[in-house]
Amino acid sequence: MITEISLISATIFWGLNFAATKYAADSIPVLVLMALRFAGGGLLLLIVLRLFEPASSLGRRDLIPMAALGCFGVASAQAGFTFGVSLTSAASTGLIFATAPVWGLILGASLGLEHPTWRGILGLTLCVVGVGVVVFEGLGAKGESLIGDLAVLGAAVCVGAYSVVSMPLLERHSPLAVATYPIVFSVPFLLLLSLPQALSLEWRSVDAGPWAAVGYSAVFATVFAFSAWQRGISRIGANRVLVYQYLVTITGVTSGIVFFGEVLGIEKIIGGAVILLGVYLARRQ
Repeated sequence: MITEISLISATIFWGLNFAATKYAADSIPVLVLMALRFAGGGLLLLIVLRLFEPASSLGRRDLIPMAALGCFGVASAQAGFTFGVSLTSAASTGLIFATAPVWGLILGASLGLEHPTWRGILGLTLCVVGVGVVVFEGLGAKGESLIGDLAVLGAAVCVGAYSVVSMPLLERHSPLAVATYPIVFSVPFLLLLSLPQALSLEWRSVDAGPWAAVGYSAVFATVFAFSAWQRGISRIGANRVLVYQYLVTITGVTSGIVFFGEVLGIEKIIGGAVILLGVYLARRQ
């Protein structure tokens, strides 16, 4: 039950982070925003790891896998997400991000790490159909961007791969360690990438609201959410954990409606119902 509650909380925090990121991106450049989030979140995770697991360390064989997970699973995924959500709607971001379980299922099955049943495959297929119905409504709508949508799709691929590739590491390290080290490894790359925008930013012009959004992203959408996600993978496997990605979709779409006045049409309602059916089937495999 703790695993279930933690995963649901993580998906809610991630879903609300769509709105927080979109709001903060109006005042802080996207690369700087991303670097601040993971520099702060990575530092907090490292402190927590040292407090609760002081004996945690990495052997030589895990340095490259952890660094690769940080560069591709964290930095690349979050770069695509942050850039994408700044260009397109929060609702579209949530819906496209929902394809992450499909990429995770495909990669996990190809590597022999997951063995999905027909019910799980059917559930994921229904979810993709539901996402297609919802996204179709947004084509050509105000506030939508094809480039932004493609960036979010790339992020979804990286997130699906991140959950699956981290599974072997969870056999040798705790969920907290696997959540911490990749983020720490990603920070230097993100800081270097954001340096030109950081130097040109008028820091004094940033109000308290965007800073609060950055704090939310660092603490709740990074420290808590990544730790809970890795704990869930270690307990029930990447395939079943990725199903919770669809709750991120629901929360993300809702946040777009509440905070940015985005419209929920009949197509999105139908697509959402299909997505929920798919979640139910995939969760029961």
